[in-house]
Amino acid sequence: MNQFALLHITDSEYCFPVSENEIVIRLRTAKNDIERAYIIYESKYVIGNSQQKLQMKKELSGELYDYYSIRLKLEDTRLAYVFYLYDGKEYYYFSEDGATLTYDFTKGFYNFFQYPYINSADILKKEEWLSQASFYQIFIDRFCMADGNKDKNYINLKWGDIPNAKSFAGGDLKGIISKLEYIKSLGCDALYLTPIFKSPSNHKYDIVDYFEVDPNFGDETDLTNLVKELHNRGMKLVLDAVFNHVSELNDKFQDVISKGKESEYYDWFVIKGDYPCASPLNYEVFAGCTYMPKWNTSNVQVQDYLISIATYYIREFDIDGWRLDVSDEISHDFWRRFRKEIKAAKESAVIIGENWHNASNYLRGDQYDSIMNYAFTKAALDYFAYGQLDAQGMANKLNDILARNTDTVNDMMLNLLDSHDTDRFFSEVHEDRKKLKAALALLYLFPGAPSIFYGTECYTVGGYDPDCRRCMDFAKDKEDTLNDYIKQLADIRKKCSFQFSGTHIFASEDKKLFCLKRQGRNGDVMLYINESESIGKEKDIQVAPGDFRLFVCGGEVL
Repeated sequence: MNQFALLHITDSEYCFPVSENEIVIRLRTAKNDIERAYIIYESKYVIGNSQQKLQMKKELSGELYDYYSIRLKLEDTRLAYVFYLYDGKEYYYFSEDGATLTYDFTKGFYNFFQYPYINSADILKKEEWLSQASFYQIFIDRFCMADGNKDKNYINLKWGDIPNAKSFAGGDLKGIISKLEYIKSLGCDALYLTPIFKSPSNHKYDIVDYFEVDPNFGDETDLTNLVKELHNRGMKLVLDAVFNHVSELNDKFQDVISKGKESEYYDWFVIKGDYPCASPLNYEVFAGCTYMPKWNTSNVQVQDYLISIATYYIREFDIDGWRLDVSDEISHDFWRRFRKEIKAAKESAVIIGENWHNASNYLRGDQYDSIMNYAFTKAALDYFAYGQLDAQGMANKLNDILARNTDTVNDMMLNLLDSHDTDRFFSEVHEDRKKLKAALALLYLFPGAPSIFYGTECYTVGGYDPDCRRCMDFAKDKEDTLNDYIKQLADIRKKCSFQFSGTHIFASEDKKLFCLKRQGRNGDVMLYINESESIGKEKDIQVAPGDFRLFVCGGEVL
């Protein structure tokens, strides 16, 4: 047995409560190294008197590791446990002392694994609406313009022309309201909007005034109407929180420019000098953008200010959550306060971080609910676009991604193929429509909530920012769109009502087919994708090269 691969960490993605009397236990082993894994458990205060032994299930299998899992329903949640492993030759106990051939349960209080007590406050609640949602992301300036009375002098891009970094096309909130029935017809029931607040740019990530809707987009009445119209349709709204940095034109930073260290806001930023200076740069900024100074989110006054913004839009406009821009550069201390305040304002409001990498430390139940799952994005690109993964490699990669987080978090991840910050997926797959359809099927069936970037449904192309932010083409012939296809995928998700439990991702025996099986509350699905150059087979299923097949409740669809 490869003991170096064995891993179990209490109070982590390897050990987490899902209710006040249920807990999930995971164990990592070397791939294909263990034939059977058991857990031996009891209350930590009655060691040796009431042990129970249950076999664990190999739930996930990644590139190097297998992940065994079991859900325990407990009468006494003061849990003590060890693992019992069989590698085909020997049985081993695995405790805090590592793998041993024997184990003295009478002295187990020294070295068993334990979850001392399930406290209700430590249980990450799954927001069911998020886990079942289908998102539509909108870059507002490029989606739709419907406000005929606004000042249009700022518009410098003819609708449909290729944008540059300084382009303004005129999209607004009234335009979004006018297209809500269209969005709903795609099966999407949640919107994620890029920032709506007053800013000099087209993207609005350099905010001047957080308490004012940008006049290019509309006003507070338009935001009120948008939320009302969404909620009337059973839809949700998530706004973009830019709390890592701010515009240099913001009144707080302008006060520091004017007064230097004498400003009451000097410590709201991270400055090395008496006054902020852009050349040579002596203050922290977003990336290398001197016009976007970074907030000092370790400062309690800054925390108070930013949290007041977030709760204002929940209390005054009843929005349904926040997507957190550049969230991994902001202090954990701030996000812990942020969560408490947001959930107090609206318990069902969701918190979605923009962390491009493993964010398990943020997903313990004290900070975010989920993140934008760019790890899924990269896996999809490596499989469908770049040829870096075959079917087995793709299965391994996705299983390893799922193993990063708890079951609860996996059900709430915001999965995406592309966004305003990436090349368009359709362009990355060289405008191969079959690949895009296969990738969308995977997106909608993978654990978590799918998010499509506006225009995906009409085969929008585009390279990296700003080219990915092209204008929406509503004039395209409906017969030449993916509207009905995306609606069908969304309907399958709703009908089957998936949850992470019951997910099985693997490659066919001939290694040609990527296979995803989901067991839903109301029905099961099976997806087969063949990105190889020859026919792939799994039992009695055959899939041609470059094709895919989807079965729902045993019958083939799409």
